[in-house]
Amino acid sequence: MNLIIDIGNTRLKWAILQGDGLLVSHALLNHEITQQQLIAIWRLQPVPEKLAIACVGSASLLELVTKVAVKLWPTVYIHYVTSKSDALGVYNAYQSPEKLGVDRWLALVAVRYFYQCSACVVDCGTAITIDLIDVNGRHQGGFINPGLMLMRKSLSIGTARLPSNETDYEVGPANCTQAAIYSGTLFAAVGLIEHVVRQHTNGSQLILTGGDAEVVAAQLKNKLIIDNDLVLRGLVVVLERQ
Repeated sequence: MNLIIDIGNTRLKWAILQGDGLLVSHALLNHEITQQQLIAIWRLQPVPEKLAIACVGSASLLELVTKVAVKLWPTVYIHYVTSKSDALGVYNAYQSPEKLGVDRWLALVAVRYFYQCSACVVDCGTAITIDLIDVNGRHQGGFINPGLMLMRKSLSIGTARLPSNETDYEVGPANCTQAAIYSGTLFAAVGLIEHVVRQHTNGSQLILTGGDAEVVAAQLKNKLIIDNDLVLRGLVVVLERQ
């Protein structure tokens, strides 16, 4: 049994890999995580042979996760995944390949391995990232925008009378400020994705992942796939094939 862990900016996700399948993934909000909590949850799992970790979150959370893993499983092999210039059939377009977020790299790896097509990969998380990959696995570059919640919080921080909250509202012309912010920021994200698809893709498969993927997908008219475990699936490929 192997354990794969994705430390994002907002959530810690993990899943057990046994045989040829990815078992059910789990998630915790980063700000709620404690060492005692992780120990209590992970000690109930079988002892893993290998552990793969991808981290775009804080160094302190990575340190905590590593500390818990070593405490629970002193002999476990830990692989800290980083972005590569050329690996697993994916060719990184970044001038400094290691600076491409490892979550974006792993999403490209997963698309290359599981979908084997040209794709526009959109991660609707804390940030909205868009990456393009051709049918030969060549990364064409990408785009980064604040995620939905970051856009809403920026309005709250930068203005005196535009408060933000986490309530979901009906999408469309609004009759209150919070609802207007909800729809405005959502449509900003949708507009970005539609523009990229229209201007920079030619029949590529649109694939969404991330915590807000379902919300964003509901407003898109494009044919798309939602793959909520895309980064974890990329970790599976790295752990098994690198």
